[in-house]
Amino acid sequence: MEVTSKATRIRLFSIGTPQMRAFHMSWFAFFLCFFAWFGIAPLMKIVRDEMALTQSQIGWLVIGSVAITVVARLLIGWLCDRIGPRRAYTWLLIVGSLPVMGIGLAQDFQTFLVFRLLIGIIGASFVITQYHTSVMFAPNVVGTANATTAGWGNLGGGVTQLVMPIVLGILTVGAYIPFTNIQFLPGLGLSDAAGWRAAMVIAGAMCALVGVAYYFLTQDAPEGNYRELRAAGKLPPKQSVKGSFARAAQDPRVWALFVIYGACFGIELTVNNVLALYFIDYFDFFASMTAVQAVQWAGAAAMLFGLMNVFARTLGGALGDVFGRRWGLSGRVRWLFIALFFEGLALMLFSQMPVLAMAIPALIVFSLFVQMSEGATYSVVPFINKKALGSVAGIVGAGGNAGAVAAGFLFRGAIPWPTAFLVIGALVTVTAFLAFAVRFDSQTEIEARTALDAALADRRAGLAAGGVEPAEAAG
Repeated sequence: MEVTSKATRIRLFSIGTPQMRAFHMSWFAFFLCFFAWFGIAPLMKIVRDEMALTQSQIGWLVIGSVAITVVARLLIGWLCDRIGPRRAYTWLLIVGSLPVMGIGLAQDFQTFLVFRLLIGIIGASFVITQYHTSVMFAPNVVGTANATTAGWGNLGGGVTQLVMPIVLGILTVGAYIPFTNIQFLPGLGLSDAAGWRAAMVIAGAMCALVGVAYYFLTQDAPEGNYRELRAAGKLPPKQSVKGSFARAAQDPRVWALFVIYGACFGIELTVNNVLALYFIDYFDFFASMTAVQAVQWAGAAAMLFGLMNVFARTLGGALGDVFGRRWGLSGRVRWLFIALFFEGLALMLFSQMPVLAMAIPALIVFSLFVQMSEGATYSVVPFINKKALGSVAGIVGAGGNAGAVAAGFLFRGAIPWPTAFLVIGALVTVTAFLAFAVRFDSQTEIEARTALDAALADRRAGLAAGGVEPAEAAG
C-alpha cells in the first residue's frame, strides 16, 4: 500500500501536522498499554503472598501474560491494513482496558491466570504504533520514527515498575521516596489485597480514556483516513488486503525477523515480568523489608531497565538509518547483527552478578543493547514488503511475544533464575547470526536508495523554503 505526503523529518515539539499528531499519540497510547500490561508485575509479591502462589504458577503467569499477544499481533497488522490504525487503536484500547480493570475480581490462581492472559491483548498496540509511524514518515527518518515511538512506548513497562508500587503505597500504608525510607505521601488505609486491585482499575481507566482521544485526535494517513481515501480511489479497496498476510507469511525473511525480534523484544517482555521478583528473591538487600517496602524498592530498581527506552531504542533505529544511508539495506542488517550479538553477551554478564550494586550496572548495559536491537529490527521491517506492511509488522511483532512465551518456560522453577538468564543470553548471541538471512535483491536496494534520495531532496527543499516540507504542508 503506497502512501504519499510522508514527513521527511521529525518535528518533535509540534502537533500541528497529522504526521506529528500520530507520532505523539501512538507512542503515548503504547506507553499506557505497556504500563497497564505490566502494571501487575511489580505487585506480584503481594499477589503471591495473598494467593499462596507456587514458583510453577508464577512461571505460568509469566507465560500467560504474553501468550495471547502472539495471536493478537498477527491479527492486528492485517486489521490496520483493512480499517486503518486510528480505529484499530481505538478499539484495542477500549476493549483491552476491561481485563486490566477486571483482574481485581480474581480470588485464586485460575481466575488470575485468565485475566492475565486477556490483558495480553493490549500488547498488540506495538504493531499499530509501528504501522502508524511507518505510514506517516519517509524512508530517511522512518527508522528513527519507529524506534522513538516504540521506545517511548516501551518506557511504560519501566515506569510502571516504579509508579504502581507507589500507587499501591498511597492506597495502603504510604508511599516512599525511591531508594530511601522517607515517606512522602500518607496511605489511605486500604489493605494490601484491596490496594493492588484498585491500582489496576486506575491503569485500565486511563487506557479507555486514551482510546477515545486517539479516535478524535489522529487520522490514518497524511492525506486522510482510509475510508475517505478508498472512496476517492487513492487507496485499494478492502478486498485487496485479504492476501496481504499470505504474501508476508511466504517470505522467509519475515520469519527470520520473527525469531530475531523474539530474541530482543521477547526478552524485554520476560525481564519486565520477572525482574522485581528476581531482585526480591535473589538479593539479600531486600530480606529485612516489609512486603510493601520491598515492592517499592525492587520496583524502583527494576524501573532502571525500562528507563533506557527514553533513548536506546531511538538510538538503535537512528543507527539503522545511518547504516542504511551509508551501506543501503544490507547496512541496516549489519547493524542489527551487532546490536543483537552484544545484547546476548550483556545478558550473560548480568546473570552472573552476585550483589545488587554489580547487577544494576550490568542490567543497564543489557538494557541498552536489547532496546537498540529492537530499534534496529524495525529499521529493517518497513523495507521488506510495502504492500503488506501491516502483516509484516504484525508477524515480526508476534515474534517478540513468541520469544517471551518460550523464555517463560525457563522461569517455572526447574532451574534457578540466574541460570535461566545465562541460557537465554547464550541463545540470543547465537540468534544474532540469523540477521544475515535477511537479504535484499539489487532492484529493492535501488528502489530504496531512490526513495531515500527523494526524501532527502524533499527535506532540503523544505529547509530552503523556510522549514516547511512539502509533505507536511500537504497535511
